[in-house]
Amino acid sequence: MSTILALAPMAGITDQVFRRLCFEWGCSAATTEMVSAQGFLTAPRDRNAYRFLLERLPEEGDLSVQLFGSDPLYFARAAAELEALGRYTGIDINMGCPAQKVVGGQSGSALMKDPALAGKIVESVKKAVSLPVTVKMRLGWDDAHKNAVSFARLLEQSGADGLTVHGRTRMQQYSGKADWPAIGEVKAAVKIPVVANGDVTDGSSALECLRVTGCDGLAVGRGALGRPWVFGEIRAALEGRPWEAPPFSLAVDTALRQAREMAAWKGEKSALLEMRKHFSWYTFGRRGAARVRTEINRAASFAEVEALLRALCDDSGGKKAETGENIP
Repeated sequence: MSTILALAPMAGITDQVFRRLCFEWGCSAATTEMVSAQGFLTAPRDRNAYRFLLERLPEEGDLSVQLFGSDPLYFARAAAELEALGRYTGIDINMGCPAQKVVGGQSGSALMKDPALAGKIVESVKKAVSLPVTVKMRLGWDDAHKNAVSFARLLEQSGADGLTVHGRTRMQQYSGKADWPAIGEVKAAVKIPVVANGDVTDGSSALECLRVTGCDGLAVGRGALGRPWVFGEIRAALEGRPWEAPPFSLAVDTALRQAREMAAWKGEKSALLEMRKHFSWYTFGRRGAARVRTEINRAASFAEVEALLRALCDDSGGKKAETGENIP
């Protein structure tokens, strides 16, 4: 079986435009942004919030739709209706999101505190669909309650066809270092495929993560922000091929392409707002980028943004920022 190289779902980021870029660079699988099971069932079908979340482009590869919630019946009904759309290759259940607004509703990683309910959710979805059912999870709620191994075994017994394990607890959020050996313990405990997630940012970290965890694949999240070509780098590492980092001019071209496609999809006004964070990631580390990002956030059109980015290409002389910059 070839190594799975997936784009991890990220709310507000992994829409169809960004996913297509990642697929073009070598990503083999992706997951939609998370969708509320209850919200999907009760919201008007023409509501943009759900229409945009659920759309996919013909050029995309294997794409699972991710559901979150806490009611097994809502999960089953939503999964069945989503399968009927014929757009997806799998149903993914979110048991890993650490956001307070999600765990406050006993969803996401809060389900790791209620294994019995988590198992019922998987069972209900498995009975409702014929597509593979996977789960995104964490190591546990906090350091005192790391139950990933027993939780993974329960999910497997409940019918899960695969797992993606983020190597942090809920309370860690995204701080600290991902615990790859702990992910490896999950892999060793179950027979279904396990995909490792957390701190995979380039070819060398990808190879090391696979070595330590023994997992069947990798899911890259934050490592792809402003760098969809990271999948090309990892693919090259997996195949033992050399890799040369693309020039900054390609980052600018890619950012502008993403912006144009976003504008064609959602309109320039909405796209301009959504792309601000992406422009920040594409320009991260470039000398003068902090000033340009401030100006981009004031820009009223993509024409202004393009002029700013092209100038950044010309003015930086290929040098990185001399002082560290934090992504906003």
